Amino acid sequence: MTEDLDKLMEVMTAAFDPLYGEAWTRRQVEDALLFGHTYYSLVDAGGNPPEAETPAAGFTLSRHGFDEEELLLLAVIPQERGKGLGKTLLELLSNSAKHRGAQRLLLEMRKGNPAESLYSAFGFYQIGERPDYYRLLSGERVNAITFARDL
Repeated sequence: MTEDLDKLMEVMTAAFDPLYGEAWTRRQVEDALLFGHTYYSLVDAGGNPPEAETPAAGFTLSRHGFDEEELLLLAVIPQERGKGLGKTLLELLSNSAKHRGAQRLLLEMRKGNPAESLYSAFGFYQIGERPDYYRLLSGERVNAITFARDL
């Protein structure tokens, strides 16, 4: 688990722009994983689970509850974006969430996040919006958009 957490944090550091404050700390990830209903997937640049010596290129972190699963984080390192890893991660998440009994996936993201096109192409649709939910490092407030995808 420590090795996976190290890989997950390496991707987190590379993938999230500090301007938006969206990256989690190692402690936040560790705490989330202490609960029995939080799951992660790691992939290498080929979309497979990384071997011990192979770096990770992307991950998902999700939380399962009743008949829904919430995607908490999805990240792909910048040099591997646009190569299908985001779709691969969403497929892995969908399959594993379905196996856990989820009937739909949820996610919330900052309005204007370029990942919206990935989520829309994968069948997510907007179900809500939270005004001024995120605060950027500049102090500016940005709305959050909530999406769902039926499994």
